[in-house]
Amino acid sequence: MSSRGTAVLEAIKHAILTGALQPGQALVETDLAQQLGVSKTPVREALKTLAGAGLVTMSEYKGATVRTVDSALMESVYDLRLLLEPEAVTRTVGSGADLAPAARALRRADEAADRAERSLANRDFHRALYAGCGNPLLVSTLDSLRDQTALISSAAWSRVPTWEREAEEHREILRAAQAGAAEEAAGLLRDHVHRFVERVREAGGLDPS
Repeated sequence: MSSRGTAVLEAIKHAILTGALQPGQALVETDLAQQLGVSKTPVREALKTLAGAGLVTMSEYKGATVRTVDSALMESVYDLRLLLEPEAVTRTVGSGADLAPAARALRRADEAADRAERSLANRDFHRALYAGCGNPLLVSTLDSLRDQTALISSAAWSRVPTWEREAEEHREILRAAQAGAAEEAAGLLRDHVHRFVERVREAGGLDPS
C-alpha cells in the first residue's frame, strides 16, 4: 500500500475508533475522498482492508458501513483471546524475547491524545507480549483480532472510562514478564481480560440503546 493509501487507512480507522464515524454509519467513498482530499481509489482500498480487519461491514445492498459493536461481538472476541493469548504470552516470556516494544507501547498509551491512540497503543502492548511465542499461526490469529479489540475497547471506554485501571494492570503484566515469570504474566493477562469483560457487563454491556 502506498504512503497515501496508508494515511487514508489510518485516518478512517482513527475516525471509527474515536466515534467520529458512528457504528452503522454508511461510508460513502465519494464523501470520504472529498473530506480526505484524495481520489476514491485509496478510499476504496482502505475500506476493503478495514472490512478484512473487522471494522467495516460490506453489503451488496447497503455498501460499506461502520461495524456495529455489541455485547455478542465482545464476548466472541474476548473469549478467543482468553483461549489463545495467555499461552502465547507464556511462550514469549519463556523464550526470553525482547520486551522493550511492550514498554514503549505503554508509554505511548500514557501519552495518547484520545481513546483511539490509546486503544491502538494498548493493542501494540499486547502484541509485543505474544509476538515472540514461536508459532506464526498463533500470532496471525491473535493479530486478526487486534482492530476488533481496539474497536470494542474504544466503545467500552465511551461508557466506562477505565483505561487508567487497565494501564496499571498492563504495568503489572509487564513487570512479571520482565522478571521472566511466564506463568505469572500469563495469569495476570488472563485476569486483565476477564476484568475488562466484567466491567463492561456490569455497566450494561455494549448493545445499542
